[in-house]
Amino acid sequence: MKWTLQESPDNDTIVQLAKALNVDMTIALLLVQRGVTTFDQARSFFRPSIEELHDPFLMKDMDMAVRRIEKAISSNENILVYGDYDVDGTTSVALMSSYLKTRSSQIATYIPDRYAEGYGVSYAGIEYAHDNDITLIVALDCGIKAIEKVAYAKSKGIDFIICDHHRPGDSIPDAAAVLDPKREDCAYPYKELCGCGVGFKLIQALAIGTGQTISDLFPYLDLVATAIGADIVPITGENRILAHYGLQVINSSPRIGFKAMLSEVKKEMLTITDLVFIIAPRINAAGRMKHGLHAVNLLTEQNLEIALQYASEIEAYNSDRKDADKSITEEALDQISKNQEKDRLTTVVYKEDWHKGVIGIVASRLTETYYRPTLVFTKSGDILAASARSVKGFDVYNALNACSEHIEQFGGHKYAAGLTLKEENYLLFKQKFEEVVSESIDKELLTPEITINTSLELAQITPKFYRILRQFAPFGPGNMAPVFMTEELQDTGYAKCVGADEKHLKCKVKKKEIVIGAIGFNLGTKYNLITDQKYFKAAYTIDENVWNGETSLQLKLKDLI
Repeated sequence: MKWTLQESPDNDTIVQLAKALNVDMTIALLLVQRGVTTFDQARSFFRPSIEELHDPFLMKDMDMAVRRIEKAISSNENILVYGDYDVDGTTSVALMSSYLKTRSSQIATYIPDRYAEGYGVSYAGIEYAHDNDITLIVALDCGIKAIEKVAYAKSKGIDFIICDHHRPGDSIPDAAAVLDPKREDCAYPYKELCGCGVGFKLIQALAIGTGQTISDLFPYLDLVATAIGADIVPITGENRILAHYGLQVINSSPRIGFKAMLSEVKKEMLTITDLVFIIAPRINAAGRMKHGLHAVNLLTEQNLEIALQYASEIEAYNSDRKDADKSITEEALDQISKNQEKDRLTTVVYKEDWHKGVIGIVASRLTETYYRPTLVFTKSGDILAASARSVKGFDVYNALNACSEHIEQFGGHKYAAGLTLKEENYLLFKQKFEEVVSESIDKELLTPEITINTSLELAQITPKFYRILRQFAPFGPGNMAPVFMTEELQDTGYAKCVGADEKHLKCKVKKKEIVIGAIGFNLGTKYNLITDQKYFKAAYTIDENVWNGETSLQLKLKDLI
């Protein structure tokens, strides 16, 4: 790994902020690095205000979306809430359908089958709507590129309202309204909402028309916070506010479905990281292994007994997902090794019987291993489907766009995308993708980088320092947990490798008589670096360790040299 020490901002600004807030220089430095330079900005950062959410009607087409939904409700039209099968899509459908059901009894939900229909708006979904006399589809977390499908629905007398956050193509679907802050003609001030976030803005706009206040919508924010964490959108601006209040809801009065999923989790306060690693994989497992509607049913269930049964089923799907993920990752690594493809700048692998539901996870695992733009393909009906993942700083969406001559369909983000292509085009695509990446990527991006905020001495790690640091949360892209570096550390002699296959490193480190515990996940191979009183330096974040009822601060090691 390459260690990069973040450039220190202007020292006068740090000194002034430290005085204004009565905090030490390190805290002030971390704030200035995040663009927080004044007392008022710090107050907004540490105390996010729901009042600072933008007016939803600043979003292009919002007035048209509200008018069309109000017309549908007043005319007793059947409305279909349609969303993708991942966390962002299923939480969006749960949010929108449960809100609309407070206004109308004519609400149905639809999640496409991952295997029979694939990603996004499907013809099967439109036929379902037509067969059930549905005249309005509200599509969430998908639809921005569904030009032919929206036109087909229109020919059947079905209107679309699209709530998406993916990048549009060259043209916009001819829908009743298209809500997407990434539209070039949309002046909405915050561009990084997830699909569930766009859905929330729509119910916020609808609520204004009925005289409801933002506090009436608080119960929906647990869904929004989960989608923000799972979809890896920046936790800045509105996303930070929505995540902050969503976590409050989850920790004080979670919906029944969350209670059921968390019934076995012994944790007093959930963080955004817990949403990403505990809640999100379970919600995702339904769509990966069975059907996304199972997740929607759990998230909207009002009866705890029934919800516990749903949660138990989803737990089983998640267990199956883990098994498939492990075996396919091993097969993919074996394929790369046998084909001697380690010298390529891309990783592209394919096997026709790999489970389509986990190829995205496998792509992430391979990216962690080889650290290069990665695609994992499997067979899906008559075509091949793939999940793409990228490395920090490289736009895989643009790379796929440059290979579009070989692709049937693609969509996604800078760091994660999906695509389909004909089997006969697989090798042509694989070669073209390697060429595009080789010509456009900065080779330095192929070495994983740890960005270190600042150096720190162990003596500075106090309970008070950590209490302030915790208030920087929720952490995520755009507001990552601060990473520190300390030099001239020594192990106290108790270092050991722990966990399955002894992959993790547990130790206590010392410097100038200060001793603190440390854990390094997947750093078992670094054990010999710290034995026999050798000096080393560590890059780490700080968190709490709870053991036998005792709570202590510890270093969460990211790397050692």
